[in-house]
Amino acid sequence: MQTKLTINGKSHNLNADTRTTLLDALRNHLGMTGTKKGCDHGQCGACTVIVNGRRINSCLTLACMHDGNEVTTIEGLGTVDDLSPLQRAFVAHDGFQCGYCTPGQICSATAMLEEIKAGWPSHVSADLNAEIALSDAEIAERMSGNLCRCAAYPNIVEAIRTVAQGGRT
Repeated sequence: MQTKLTINGKSHNLNADTRTTLLDALRNHLGMTGTKKGCDHGQCGACTVIVNGRRINSCLTLACMHDGNEVTTIEGLGTVDDLSPLQRAFVAHDGFQCGYCTPGQICSATAMLEEIKAGWPSHVSADLNAEIALSDAEIAERMSGNLCRCAAYPNIVEAIRTVAQGGRT
């Protein structure tokens, strides 16, 4: 099936089987290997990308469902020479160990910070109408779909907090 995707600001025409997941389209058809395949069941978050401003598990959605959508992968957030604030913070705070989950963690955290700016409450938000306090519990709840087998969670939380508070790394 012919599908047009805008990935990291660049238009791509994809001709793939209708059963092709967005993750497989990115990695196998378009050569964008930054997004990782972890569990392939939507349980680990390694495949998290941002579609039209919302974070999703790319292993759980079909590429053809995103015809005309804007997709942002880890490659679209920064480059080696120009890291995004979260990428810099992950490096500065050692928010990775093996690094396998890091692209999904950073994509998820990027979208999460936008959700907070928009005032979206989470399950642990104390007051649905108040400004969201970025507590450890709030970050943990919002990032709960992204697992790190190396247990770098305290460093990931610190990296996210640094960027959320406008800190430079």
